Amino acid sequence: MNSPAIDSASFETMRHAMVASQLRTNAVNDPRVVEAMSRVPREDFVPTEARALAYRDTGVALGGGRTQNPPMATGRLLTEARMAPADKVLLIGAAGGYTAAVLARLAAKVVAVESDAALVAHARAALANIGNVELVEGALAEGHAVGAPYDVIVVDGALEQVPDALVAQLAPGGRMTTGLVEHGVTRLAVGSKTSSGFGLIDFADADCATLPGFARPKSFSF
Repeated sequence: MNSPAIDSASFETMRHAMVASQLRTNAVNDPRVVEAMSRVPREDFVPTEARALAYRDTGVALGGGRTQNPPMATGRLLTEARMAPADKVLLIGAAGGYTAAVLARLAAKVVAVESDAALVAHARAALANIGNVELVEGALAEGHAVGAPYDVIVVDGALEQVPDALVAQLAPGGRMTTGLVEHGVTRLAVGSKTSSGFGLIDFADADCATLPGFARPKSFSF
């Protein structure tokens, strides 16, 4: 027997509960981020069969081995990015388009890169009415150099190492937030590009899906 459909009012109630119980209690304290995440309907960016799961505090399977990150992880990444309304943002890992839709409310221009063709098609449909998002299909680790430099780069997932190509696309003084996998543990991290280089500082443990294409090269011993 099929589960009863959830109406828009119920989704709105679930969305506000997410804000209260998952964001505000976990240091997602930028009013603009909270407002944006309270407005964007997560249920529109996941597969139809997963809509009822959209506001849980866990990741949501999108297909093809990809996962939409839990609300807390996304909220913390966006909060630490400290975006200004005039910023140009590069999003790595657009997935179904949810984080791009949130970023569209926080920045002037969003370039969202996704490598999975099926997810690109879903995101393109979901983002059709949002005018300041450019969706690009391509390798995540390569970013989108044509649109560089970016004031902010948000990697909406976890990686083992930050490619030089992404650092090169960050404007001087620009900020990057990402999930970072070290010794099997995933933490959220933030960094900025200065005259002395680029480095990341972790700031929170998080359930954050690992993105493809960022594995650290294996070392060999003889």
